[in-house]
Amino acid sequence: MSTQFDACAARRVEAIYLTPDVVRQRREILDALALASGERVADLGSGPGLLAQDMLGRVGAQGSVEGVDLSADMVALAQQRCAAAANARFRTGDVARLPYEDARFDVAVCTQVYEYVEDVDAALRELHRVLRPGGRAVVVDTDWASCVWNASDAERMRRMLETWDRHCPHPQLPRTLRRRLEQAGLQVDSCGAIVLLNDRLDPDTYSHAMMGVIGAYAGKRLGADMAAAWREDLAALGARDEYFFSLNRYLFRVRRPR
Repeated sequence: MSTQFDACAARRVEAIYLTPDVVRQRREILDALALASGERVADLGSGPGLLAQDMLGRVGAQGSVEGVDLSADMVALAQQRCAAAANARFRTGDVARLPYEDARFDVAVCTQVYEYVEDVDAALRELHRVLRPGGRAVVVDTDWASCVWNASDAERMRRMLETWDRHCPHPQLPRTLRRRLEQAGLQVDSCGAIVLLNDRLDPDTYSHAMMGVIGAYAGKRLGADMAAAWREDLAALGARDEYFFSLNRYLFRVRRPR
């Protein structure tokens, strides 16, 4: 994987994951996973452990959730969040080189991770390897070009978002993900969209949180003045009730053939 998080960055990500927009996204992922009591689940790129915590409630004491994340600080947050569960285990590791034996898991989930992995095809082969024959997975990634964000200065918005595209190796991964999954030996059962939509500028939304993240990233490359003007424009649109943001994430339900 290509992205590292220190303790402060891990907390910022955790705060974004706690917004109602991403809470709703987790509910959709849980519904798609359709977990049953006793299942063994791999959480690939487990982050701060919010999804793992929810999954533990679905698999019960007879099941288990094992998470892997490249960031030791993310792993620490997940361990703290799930400390009361004896059937939860988290470790540092790369999803392109998973620290698990073959066919270990009944179910796997990988949310907003593969777009950050340099060798995504190797990571998908690893997903296939650790699933038992007949095992299933849910994979979610964003096509960042799907972002629709109202702005008074369309050219400045274009430059900000095109610069943000450089934050990960595969900013439009969903467009090729079906082919990649099938080449890794996985069967794609379905694909659907998860839409993050904010038609108001509210501090407790995904897009409001991302204003700071994208502004900081693009500001280092385009200049702090441009990033500040971009944020000020979004705030002004919000004050005039002209704010609008929409972003598509794509959920693939897959399985390893028997």
